[in-house]
Amino acid sequence: MPKVTVDGVELEVPAGATVLQACELAGKEIPRFCYHERLSIAGNCRMCLVEVKPGPPKPQASCALPATEGQEIRTDSEMVKTAREGVMEFLLINHPLDCPICDQGGECDLQDQAMAYGRGASRYDENKRAVTEKYMGPLIKTIMTRCIHCTRCVRFSEEIAGVDEIGALYRGENMQITTYLEHAAKHEMSANVIDLCPVGALTSRPYSFEARPWELKKTLSIDVSDAVGANIRLDSRGREVMRVLPRVNDDVNEEWISDKARYQVDGLTRRRLDKVWIRRDGKLQAASWQDAFDAIASVNAGAGVAAVAGDMLDCETMFAAKSLLGALGSTMLEGRQTGMDYDVSNLAAVNFNTTLGGIEHADAVLVVGSNVRWEAPLVNVRLRKAVKRGAKVFIVGPEWDTTFGGEFLGSDLSVLGSLPSHVGEAMSKAARPAIIVGGAGLGSGGLEASLALAKGWNLVRDLEDGERWNGFNVLHMAASRMGGLMLGFAQKGGIADIVAARPKLIFALGADEVDFAKFADSTIVYVGHHGDKGAHAADIVLPAAAFSEKPGTYVNTEGRVQFADKAVFAPGEAREDWKIMRALADALDVTVGFDSFEELRAEMIAQVPALGIEGLADYGHDLPAGGGAASGEIAYPIGDFYMTNPIARASATMQRCSAELVHGEDMAEAAE
Repeated sequence: MPKVTVDGVELEVPAGATVLQACELAGKEIPRFCYHERLSIAGNCRMCLVEVKPGPPKPQASCALPATEGQEIRTDSEMVKTAREGVMEFLLINHPLDCPICDQGGECDLQDQAMAYGRGASRYDENKRAVTEKYMGPLIKTIMTRCIHCTRCVRFSEEIAGVDEIGALYRGENMQITTYLEHAAKHEMSANVIDLCPVGALTSRPYSFEARPWELKKTLSIDVSDAVGANIRLDSRGREVMRVLPRVNDDVNEEWISDKARYQVDGLTRRRLDKVWIRRDGKLQAASWQDAFDAIASVNAGAGVAAVAGDMLDCETMFAAKSLLGALGSTMLEGRQTGMDYDVSNLAAVNFNTTLGGIEHADAVLVVGSNVRWEAPLVNVRLRKAVKRGAKVFIVGPEWDTTFGGEFLGSDLSVLGSLPSHVGEAMSKAARPAIIVGGAGLGSGGLEASLALAKGWNLVRDLEDGERWNGFNVLHMAASRMGGLMLGFAQKGGIADIVAARPKLIFALGADEVDFAKFADSTIVYVGHHGDKGAHAADIVLPAAAFSEKPGTYVNTEGRVQFADKAVFAPGEAREDWKIMRALADALDVTVGFDSFEELRAEMIAQVPALGIEGLADYGHDLPAGGGAASGEIAYPIGDFYMTNPIARASATMQRCSAELVHGEDMAEAAE
């Protein structure tokens, strides 16, 4: 490790570190615009200038200069101060003076660094350059006159998202950043360029002119749009969540989130259930909570009660429902709404065992029945990293537009029984082989066949460095899935087993993807927050809280337990789900063992201790042998990335994304 001296302080830095990283290790703040820890080095803003000896007698860009033995680095000399003032002066030559109306105001790197490192006055009195606006789709608003050509957006699109949609035209003062032919950016991670942009050139179109950052209350939460469990921050004002931003968590989402996670938020205020409804004479009519409880109590259900959990539920709600049904003598619990039926006796066999960060280090990957780009965009980013490191990816399923290449082997699960020889050879010889089974690969024997392959390829092994490698992964799509499986929300025969039992009373807990026609003889009680499919099929509707309106525990597809806080209050008469379950217990004259959220969580942790520890749950590494033949044409469960849950379907922004980016409607003129 080389030793360098930063402002008179000697320290050791890792081999391969840059001078900028060495300065940060020494606790020195280095201004920058183009440099970003997760992107390649561009070295084109020149704001990170420092003085280095031995070396040329001039300031040098620290982001692109390797740290070597014996360097003496000065970050506070008069030369450095003057150089940074000069760079900032040039950056501001063409920048418009529109901070008061800029959405980046208060969060702008250019504002902050101009105050800290810039001159007190400008010497430039020529005409400023102006650039026409570019259309980048329904999510990204552009004011390109503000652009300082840091190229962060270009590098993100090429390197992280894997879609070469943003680039530069012309040269010198005429340079402009734009999308190809000024079309919309058509990938699921596009809005991350808004966070990356250090100025106000790329801002959020739906959030434009809505609020200032200092007006907003910030709440830590978890994304429920898929099973990855991305760490997010909810910014709210009053009773409305105004925007969603990513939080840094290198183990889960790094610092990215999908466009759906970011922008479905406006659906939280639309089509909301804010009062109780009871179906009378074939029509839902407004009623009181007491009327609803009396109607539920009048159903002589006995033990014929079932509960189906939706895709966005927290563990506390599922545990409260389980406690209620247990008090009623029922064990009919299910979370796989669409009818999937697979063995859940061994949770290691339905878990993403390599972990999300670990899949980056796989050197051969077989994807079975998963359009990863739509089912989990953040896992798609990890697979791109694996391919950059040299991994080979093979895909069983209908072809989709990957961002990492890969070889498609066929669209029928029977391919698993007759894989080409080069696939078997690549997986057998790999040091870290991995299988990813998606939602479309879990049924028709796909899970069992994949487990048999895992056994044959020895996917669970000890590596040379002593690390335990488990390369068998199941990629779920529901935020509630792993938590539900830990709590027992899975029948041996799936939801078909509940249909066959013909329950007299069924609680649909935010379950909107169920075929309720199969429960024609049951009284359906929908406990949820949106007037979506489940509410339309219900006999009784009880308004509940959305994920942003209650604290909760979530377990992602890799078995990582995470906690979310309450950001805002639920609208109208809506109540938190556990309170509804507790009130139902009184109405049905049973005892559930808790009277407060704290008591509920404590009881849940007592029964499932893993749910009380933030981090990865331990399911072990023993996988069942699997076996049997798989067959059947694979059909991916997601047909429209932007319309996968009730919140997204209620979102005007997601509806527009669906129309333009999935169905190809031209919205550019309407945007102007």
